Amino acid sequence: RYFLGLPLLLFSICPVSSKLSRTYLHARFAVSLYQTLTETENNSNLIMSPVSVSLSLALLQLGARGNTLAQLEGTLGYNVNDAQVQDFLLHSQGNMNNSSQGMWLQQACTLFVQSGVQLLPEFTQHAAAWANTSVVRANLSQPNQTHQGNPDRAQAEALWWGHRLQVALVNTVAFKGVWQKQFLFTNTQNLPFVLSDGNVIKVPMMHQAAEVSFGQFRTASEQRYTVLEMPYLGRSLCLQVVLPSERKTTLSSLESQLTARQLASWDSGLRRTKMDIFLPRFKMQNKFNLRSVLPAMGISDAFNPTAADFTGISGQFGLYVSDAFHEVRIEVTEEGTKAAAATAMVLLKRSRAPVFKADRPFLFLLRQIKTGSILFMGRVMNPADQSS
Repeated sequence: RYFLGLPLLLFSICPVSSKLSRTYLHARFAVSLYQTLTETENNSNLIMSPVSVSLSLALLQLGARGNTLAQLEGTLGYNVNDAQVQDFLLHSQGNMNNSSQGMWLQQACTLFVQSGVQLLPEFTQHAAAWANTSVVRANLSQPNQTHQGNPDRAQAEALWWGHRLQVALVNTVAFKGVWQKQFLFTNTQNLPFVLSDGNVIKVPMMHQAAEVSFGQFRTASEQRYTVLEMPYLGRSLCLQVVLPSERKTTLSSLESQLTARQLASWDSGLRRTKMDIFLPRFKMQNKFNLRSVLPAMGISDAFNPTAADFTGISGQFGLYVSDAFHEVRIEVTEEGTKAAAATAMVLLKRSRAPVFKADRPFLFLLRQIKTGSILFMGRVMNPADQSS
C-alpha cells in the first residue's frame, strides 16, 4: 500500500476534447519540472507531484492577468479560465475523491493571502469551486513564516516584504492504494543494491512472480531501458518503474534523455508478461519551495513583486507570490502498511520467467491509467536513505 502526502488530480489540457493532447501536455510539464528539480537535488532520492504543482498554478491562473497569466499558460499548456477546462477539471477531481476498491485520495489546497488585502468576489467564488480549496488570511510579512531556517535572508528582506502584498500556496494530498497482487512478506529478503558510486548495500528486496506490463525502449541516443507497470487494486492507478538496461548506464543520463514523447511511447510498447519481480521497499519525503524552481521553467513574474499581475485576485497592485510550497511523502511496502512481524528468510525457486530486478537506481511514476496523468514522479538512488 502506498501513502503519499500531497497534490490533487489535475490534467494539462488543450484542447479538452483530445485525450492525447492532455496526456502529452501533462507529461511535458511533468518531465520539465522533474528535470529542473534534478539540477539542484544532486544525487539524492527525489519525489515530486506534477499534479500538485499543476493545481497550485491553475489556481493562480484564475487571478493572473497580462504577462503573468501568459507565463502560467505557456508553461502549463492550458488556460484554466476556459469554462470547458474548468468543467473537465472539476469532473476529474470528483471522480478521484470517490472511495472504491480500498483506495482513497484526499486533497486540500490553501491560498494564504496577506491580511488587509481586499479580494474580488469573483475570485473567491471561483476558488471555492475547486475541490477542498480555501483562502486564508495571514500575516505573511513575518520572516519566520516565509523563510524558516534562513533568518539572515529573511531579515534582510523583511522591510521590503512588509510594504508588499503577498500570497503563499500550500497544496496537500494523501493517497492510499493496495496492490492488485500483493507481495508476500515471507518472500522479502535482504539483497544487494548497487549505489551510483559503485558501493553495494543490503536492502529489504520484495519479490513476487506475476503477470505485469513490461517493455523495452531506447532513448534518442540509443540508451536502452525497461519499463515495468504494476496496477493497484481496481486498476485505476499504476506504478511504473523505469530502469536502465545496462548497468554501466547511469540513471542521470537516462533522466536527461527523458521526454514526453518517450512517456507516450510506453502506452503502445508495453506487453503483458509473466515475470519474476524484485523491488526494494523504500520511503522518502521531499519539500520544495517552487519560488526557486518555477522561474527556470518560464514562470517568473508571479514571484516578482514589481512584475506580478494578480489584479484578478485583488484590485490592489503589488500582489505577488512569496512562497509556493510543495511537500511529498511516499512509502512502498509489500501490501502498503508497515510490517509488524519480522519477515522470514526464504530461498526463492528459480524459474524460467524473465527477471526484473530493481537492484540499482531507478525512476518511478505513479499514474492514472485512464488518462495517463502523473500523480507522482521520482527516483530511488538509495532505498535505505529515508532522510531526503
